[in-house]
Amino acid sequence: MAVSSGKPRAILFDLDGVLVDSEHLWDRIRREVTHEFGGRWADGATEAMMGMSTPEWSEYLVTELGVRLSPERVAETVIDRMGECYETEPPVIPGAAETVREVGGRFPTAIASSAPPRIIRAFLDATELGDIVRHTVSSEETRAGKPAPDVYLRAAEGLAVPAEECVAVEDSSSGLRAAAASGATVVAVPNPHFPPAEDALGLARTRLEGIAELPRTLAELFD
Repeated sequence: MAVSSGKPRAILFDLDGVLVDSEHLWDRIRREVTHEFGGRWADGATEAMMGMSTPEWSEYLVTELGVRLSPERVAETVIDRMGECYETEPPVIPGAAETVREVGGRFPTAIASSAPPRIIRAFLDATELGDIVRHTVSSEETRAGKPAPDVYLRAAEGLAVPAEECVAVEDSSSGLRAAAASGATVVAVPNPHFPPAEDALGLARTRLEGIAELPRTLAELFD
């Protein structure tokens, strides 16, 4: 897997699990909502929903887990509770904001996330990265969530750079597959709470122990 021009022209960041330690928060809140509103959590539900867009996971909670709310109300309830977490103490991964700022000084950057726009904006406000991140895309704004490549293709388009000339930074199985399917060069930062499958990790050009390693890794790979 190589960038077609030899050097990337843009960097595309996932949000949950890469820049914010939030996958476990999404999981906890979805479980709470499921139990509060008449549903039953199922084995494999967490993995099934990773990478889904908001319409997809809210429908899943209703049709697969039996939550007795409309999908729209499920989404509103979960996102409101996540928003409260971001307002009180955003779960920003140590070094993530500094990494985006450093990388953004060298390359155009975008966020390509399954999180809803409200949560993406809350992250940018909390970290004061709105002047660095040039474009954001939520999978709510695309036809399909990850592992479909739509959100990465849209993010690259927003930067006016072909996806094949981008580096995508991901942590989950569905995200790694989405990034690879878009044609981007993939850098994996495996999520310690929900480790990606080995076959998904195999799609990455390299893997990092933490997001703070990214600037040095980009220099080693492409400079």
